[in-house]
Amino acid sequence: MINGQEVSKLHETQISLKEFLLSYNQNIPATFPKVSEEQLRRFKREHANFFKNGEFWSLDQHRKKIIDWLPQDKDRDRRDKEAAG
Repeated sequence: MINGQEVSKLHETQISLKEFLLSYNQNIPATFPKVSEEQLRRFKREHANFFKNGEFWSLDQHRKKIIDWLPQDKDRDRRDKEAAG
């Protein structure tokens, strides 16, 4: 588990997708949905303008955007599965 000081540093810095995934899922409230690596990659493709620093993620810049985006992505996954049959 990541301690509070490490989380604070992660919020301020640019981190890899794997670091973002780990920190996001470990520190999100239990009632919020977890995110997968596949979802983060899809989010990055759909919102490339949020990634001015190339491959890097920022908890400060991206966490809230992911929280807002996840419900519509979950709905899309459900519709895709229903359509596939």
